[in-house]
Amino acid sequence: MGYRTIGKQLGEKATSVGAIIRKWKKFKMTVNLPRSGAPCKISPRGASMIMRKVRDQPRTTRQDLVNDQKRAGTTVSKKTISSTLRHHGLKSCSARKVPLLKPAHVQACLMFAHDHLDDPEEEWEKVMWSDETKIELFGLNSTHRVWRKKEENNPKNIIPTVKHGGGNILWGYFSAKGTGRLHLIEGRMDGAMYREILANNLLPSVRALKMGRAWVFQHDNVLKHTARATKEWLRKKHLKVLEWPSQSLDLNPIENLWRELKVCIAQQNLKDLEKVCMEEWAKNPAAVCANLVKNYRKRMISIIANKGFCTKY
Repeated sequence: MGYRTIGKQLGEKATSVGAIIRKWKKFKMTVNLPRSGAPCKISPRGASMIMRKVRDQPRTTRQDLVNDQKRAGTTVSKKTISSTLRHHGLKSCSARKVPLLKPAHVQACLMFAHDHLDDPEEEWEKVMWSDETKIELFGLNSTHRVWRKKEENNPKNIIPTVKHGGGNILWGYFSAKGTGRLHLIEGRMDGAMYREILANNLLPSVRALKMGRAWVFQHDNVLKHTARATKEWLRKKHLKVLEWPSQSLDLNPIENLWRELKVCIAQQNLKDLEKVCMEEWAKNPAAVCANLVKNYRKRMISIIANKGFCTKY
């Protein structure tokens, strides 16, 4: 039979059929033959040593691995190290920065997700989300790379962060109906300044978004939020506050909007930080805000699946 006839019956190309037949006639086999090329410099034992080092210390650099191989009697280049790691399914990635979590924070976040998992979507649409973020215009944040596969949230593959590290601080609000006012904080914010921000930005934002009377305010548990004077101010204004676990950025969908804002700012040559931030913040479509709230249950499911630790959110 001809190549084309065989190919039609087997669903293969005629060229593939011809190549297989010619290989059989010449070598009496159809499996792929060993390819020519230089032998691998790193022995299986050396590769195991590299993988063990990277598995225990993902922040290990290629130069560290080169030095380890040299001490073991094998001289290799960084390129050879990279090829070996890629062959074993590893790639160099930027380490994620997540909040420094204590066991109590993890348990509180997990408990919140369990308690509110079955809350209807309409309840989350009534929440006015708020938080602050730091905008850095000058200087680059230090970046650390790690060798990993897909375990981006593994504690070995992340960098813990803490608040109040300097830079320009923004305070903002959003709900399922859109973004509220954005405020640029000058100097160090205390309880008095925070209450002034709430009066000048939160309440007008609620009225502008037509939240109605049954809305709920969300903020975290830093001292200026939990101060007696702040609680009294919220009580006098008859504001219902959502009970919130500490250090739980994954639960707050405003973090997704902060990221988009920082991406937009990084692509511009800024002269007036406040003006540009206000403009970019206002450009967030209401549909995006609504979608963040609509998918809130998926966020909590992800937290429960990750046992209260950081997630993709």
